[in-house]
Amino acid sequence: MTQMVTAPPQDGAAREGQEAAVRADGAGQALVGSAQAAGELDLTRGELARAVQLGIVRAGPPTAGGAARFARAELARVRAATADRPDGLRRQVETVAGAQAAAEVLGVGPSRFTRLARCGHLTPVGYRINRYRAVVWLYLTAELREFAGREPLMLRGTAPAEDRELLAAGGDMRPRTWRGRHVGLLLRRTADPWARAAVLACVLPEGELREAVPDPAERLVLAALAPPPPYGHPQVPAAAAVAEGLLRAGPPDEVHWYRTSLEFALTGARRQSKSTGERGPT
Repeated sequence: MTQMVTAPPQDGAAREGQEAAVRADGAGQALVGSAQAAGELDLTRGELARAVQLGIVRAGPPTAGGAARFARAELARVRAATADRPDGLRRQVETVAGAQAAAEVLGVGPSRFTRLARCGHLTPVGYRINRYRAVVWLYLTAELREFAGREPLMLRGTAPAEDRELLAAGGDMRPRTWRGRHVGLLLRRTADPWARAAVLACVLPEGELREAVPDPAERLVLAALAPPPPYGHPQVPAAAAVAEGLLRAGPPDEVHWYRTSLEFALTGARRQSKSTGERGPT
């Protein structure tokens, strides 16, 4: 079953490399927008967004309005590192939507695929909310194929006892495993203590966040640093309300895990503020 893992931050060399890439071509030419970056990598903008989410392509500093920008040196690095471009890069970010399409990749029926996903054996990479306000989960095609090769016995025969118990209780691990993946990917993209705390804070229900962070000034800092909704998050209010429920931890043990992680992250963030006078209350 998929476990949530707090991802390590970028090391110093990686951050320095990214900063150097931003400076590489001079102030006027170093950064390009999403449309141009996608064109230079032979990707659609949606494929580029997925590549950024997965850490395959590193975005540079955004514009004042928050629009993504990319260093030309970073685009050159991705091109040089990708075999069989652009198909090799596209294969890394290709997704399928829903149980029927995902089951076809695995070579099983939709009901078996749904069982595997609900029991946490397969982790979604994203979601859509359809016109009926139902969640349609997205899966990386490459991961499905890798799972089929690694776990052939899971694709046939009876379900393990723990899976049967979870299903009998109406359990569904998909929101939780997706949140774990989403948070881990966000944490990999920053080493800033306050930004890392903000990633963890945004997963907690409002009441739990207020209890964990009683200082209103700190909550304002965390809110200002909160990451934007994930790629594919709907704009229509009714659909957005459904998606919002996916962004918050649900089961008590999951809430406890994120709250404990947030409190630990805040300890480090507060220590930084006291020692350097940088971001966050002192």
